[in-house]
Amino acid sequence: MAAPLFLREVPSPLGILTLAGDDQTLRGLWLAGQRYFGGPFRLQDCPPGDTPPLQAAVRWLEHYFAGHRPDPHTLPLAPEGTPFQQRVWAALLEIPYGATVTYGDLAARLGSAPRAVGTAVGRNPLSILIPCHRVVGAGGALTGYAGGVERKRWLLEFERTPAKSSPLPDRQ
Repeated sequence: MAAPLFLREVPSPLGILTLAGDDQTLRGLWLAGQRYFGGPFRLQDCPPGDTPPLQAAVRWLEHYFAGHRPDPHTLPLAPEGTPFQQRVWAALLEIPYGATVTYGDLAARLGSAPRAVGTAVGRNPLSILIPCHRVVGAGGALTGYAGGVERKRWLLEFERTPAKSSPLPDRQ
Protein backbone atom coordinates (compact mmCIF):
# COMPACT_ATOMS: atom_id res chain seq x y z
CA MET A 1 0.00 0.00 0.00
CA ALA A 2 1.31 3.44 -0.95
CA ALA A 3 2.10 5.99 1.73
CA PRO A 4 -0.59 8.63 2.16
CA LEU A 5 -0.08 11.75 0.09
CA PHE A 6 -0.45 15.23 1.60
CA LEU A 7 -0.86 18.60 -0.10
CA ARG A 8 0.44 22.05 0.64
CA GLU A 9 -0.31 25.22 -1.30
CA VAL A 10 2.41 27.86 -1.50
CA PRO A 11 2.12 31.40 -2.88
CA SER A 12 4.76 32.34 -5.44
CA PRO A 13 5.43 35.04 -8.04
CA LEU A 14 3.85 32.61 -10.55
CA GLY A 15 0.67 32.12 -8.53
CA ILE A 16 -0.28 29.36 -6.14
CA LEU A 17 1.91 26.26 -6.31
CA THR A 18 0.51 22.93 -5.15
CA LEU A 19 2.99 20.56 -3.54
CA ALA A 20 2.30 16.87 -2.96
CA GLY A 21 4.37 14.56 -0.81
CA ASP A 22 4.34 11.76 1.69
CA ASP A 23 6.37 11.43 4.88
CA GLN A 24 9.57 10.63 2.94
CA THR A 25 9.41 12.15 -0.56
CA LEU A 26 8.10 14.91 -2.81
CA ARG A 27 5.82 13.56 -5.50
CA GLY A 28 4.51 16.67 -7.23
CA LEU A 29 4.67 20.42 -7.70
CA TRP A 30 2.14 22.00 -10.03
CA LEU A 31 1.35 25.58 -11.01
CA ALA A 32 -2.29 26.67 -10.88
CA GLY A 33 -3.98 25.79 -14.16
CA GLN A 34 -1.07 23.70 -15.37
CA ARG A 35 -1.68 21.00 -17.96
CA TYR A 36 -1.58 17.53 -16.36
CA PHE A 37 -2.26 19.11 -12.94
CA GLY A 38 -2.05 16.38 -10.31
CA GLY A 39 -0.54 13.83 -12.66
CA PRO A 40 -1.57 10.29 -11.66
CA PHE A 41 -2.86 11.37 -8.25
CA ARG A 42 -6.42 12.06 -7.10
CA LEU A 43 -5.51 15.29 -5.34
CA GLN A 44 -9.09 15.86 -4.21
CA ASP A 45 -8.61 12.84 -1.91
CA CYS A 46 -5.37 14.16 -0.36
CA PRO A 47 -5.54 16.06 2.94
CA PRO A 48 -3.43 19.12 3.67
CA GLY A 49 -0.17 18.32 5.41
CA ASP A 50 3.15 19.61 6.59
CA THR A 51 5.51 16.65 6.26
CA PRO A 52 9.30 17.13 6.37
CA PRO A 53 9.61 16.82 2.55
CA LEU A 54 6.90 19.45 2.07
CA GLN A 55 8.62 21.74 4.58
CA ALA A 56 11.93 21.27 2.76
CA ALA A 57 10.29 22.10 -0.58
CA VAL A 58 8.76 25.28 0.83
CA ARG A 59 12.19 26.38 2.14
CA TRP A 60 13.74 25.52 -1.23
CA LEU A 61 11.11 27.57 -3.09
CA GLU A 62 11.53 30.54 -0.73
CA HIS A 63 15.28 30.40 -1.33
CA TYR A 64 14.78 30.08 -5.12
CA PHE A 65 12.28 32.94 -5.42
CA ALA A 66 14.52 35.13 -3.26
CA GLY A 67 17.05 34.95 -6.10
CA HIS A 68 19.36 32.26 -4.76
CA ARG A 69 20.36 29.02 -6.49
CA PRO A 70 19.27 26.11 -4.32
CA ASP A 71 20.24 22.63 -5.47
CA PRO A 72 17.23 20.41 -6.27
CA HIS A 73 19.38 17.34 -5.53
CA THR A 74 19.03 18.23 -1.83
CA LEU A 75 15.30 17.41 -1.95
CA PRO A 76 13.81 13.90 -1.74
CA LEU A 77 12.29 13.97 -5.23
CA ALA A 78 10.27 10.91 -6.25
CA PRO A 79 8.36 11.61 -9.47
CA GLU A 80 6.19 8.79 -10.81
CA GLY A 81 6.73 7.92 -14.44
CA THR A 82 7.90 5.39 -16.96
CA PRO A 83 11.57 4.41 -17.10
CA PHE A 84 12.00 6.69 -20.14
CA GLN A 85 10.35 9.62 -18.36
CA GLN A 86 12.64 9.01 -15.38
CA ARG A 87 15.69 9.21 -17.68
CA VAL A 88 14.45 12.48 -19.19
CA TRP A 89 13.66 14.01 -15.79
CA ALA A 90 17.10 12.97 -14.47
CA ALA A 91 18.68 14.73 -17.49
CA LEU A 92 16.65 17.88 -16.72
CA LEU A 93 18.18 17.97 -13.25
CA GLU A 94 21.61 18.30 -14.86
CA ILE A 95 20.77 21.51 -16.77
CA PRO A 96 22.53 24.30 -14.85
CA TYR A 97 20.62 27.17 -13.30
CA GLY A 98 20.18 29.95 -15.86
CA ALA A 99 21.12 27.71 -18.81
CA THR A 100 18.93 26.23 -21.51
CA VAL A 101 19.13 23.19 -23.75
CA THR A 102 17.06 22.44 -26.85
CA TYR A 103 14.68 19.50 -27.14
CA GLY A 104 16.86 18.27 -30.01
CA ASP A 105 20.08 18.42 -27.99
CA LEU A 106 18.43 16.68 -25.06
CA ALA A 107 17.05 14.00 -27.38
CA ALA A 108 20.48 13.44 -28.94
CA ARG A 109 22.04 13.13 -25.47
CA LEU A 110 19.42 10.52 -24.54
CA GLY A 111 19.46 8.73 -27.91
CA SER A 112 15.78 9.40 -28.50
CA ALA A 113 13.43 11.35 -30.74
CA PRO A 114 12.80 15.00 -29.87
CA ARG A 115 9.03 14.47 -29.85
CA ALA A 116 9.31 11.66 -27.27
CA VAL A 117 11.56 13.83 -25.13
CA GLY A 118 9.12 16.73 -25.46
CA THR A 119 6.26 14.54 -24.29
CA ALA A 120 8.24 13.37 -21.26
CA VAL A 121 9.33 16.93 -20.44
CA GLY A 122 5.69 18.06 -20.60
CA ARG A 123 4.66 15.36 -18.12
CA ASN A 124 7.21 16.42 -15.49
CA PRO A 125 5.29 16.24 -12.20
CA LEU A 126 7.77 18.40 -10.26
CA SER A 127 7.75 21.73 -12.09
CA ILE A 128 10.48 24.21 -11.17
CA LEU A 129 12.22 21.62 -8.93
CA ILE A 130 12.95 19.46 -11.98
CA PRO A 131 13.67 22.39 -14.32
CA CYS A 132 11.70 21.55 -17.45
CA HIS A 133 11.42 25.30 -18.11
CA ARG A 134 15.09 25.21 -19.18
CA VAL A 135 14.27 23.20 -22.33
CA VAL A 136 13.62 25.34 -25.39
CA GLY A 137 12.91 24.83 -29.06
CA ALA A 138 15.42 25.14 -31.89
CA GLY A 139 17.10 28.53 -31.93
CA GLY A 140 15.95 29.23 -28.36
CA ALA A 141 12.24 29.42 -29.23
CA LEU A 142 9.99 29.33 -26.18
CA THR A 143 7.84 26.38 -27.08
CA GLY A 144 5.77 24.17 -24.85
CA TYR A 145 5.47 24.49 -21.10
CA ALA A 146 2.68 22.79 -19.18
CA GLY A 147 2.48 25.85 -16.92
CA GLY A 148 2.18 28.24 -19.87
CA VAL A 149 4.77 29.92 -22.07
CA GLU A 150 4.53 33.22 -20.14
CA ARG A 151 5.54 31.44 -16.94
CA LYS A 152 8.38 29.73 -18.78
CA ARG A 153 9.57 33.13 -20.05
CA TRP A 154 9.35 34.55 -16.51
CA LEU A 155 11.37 31.67 -15.02
CA LEU A 156 14.09 31.91 -17.68
CA GLU A 157 14.39 35.70 -17.30
CA PHE A 158 14.37 35.35 -13.51
CA GLU A 159 17.21 32.82 -13.64
CA ARG A 160 19.26 35.09 -15.89
CA THR A 161 19.40 37.85 -13.27
CA PRO A 162 22.53 37.83 -11.12
CA ALA A 163 22.30 35.49 -8.14
CA LYS A 164 22.16 37.02 -4.71
CA SER A 165 24.82 36.06 -2.25
CA SER A 166 23.22 33.62 0.10
CA PRO A 167 23.57 33.31 3.84
CA LEU A 168 21.93 29.88 3.50
CA PRO A 169 23.90 26.90 2.21
CA ASP A 170 22.64 25.24 -0.98
CA ARG A 171 22.64 21.88 0.77
CA GLN A 172 20.04 21.97 3.51
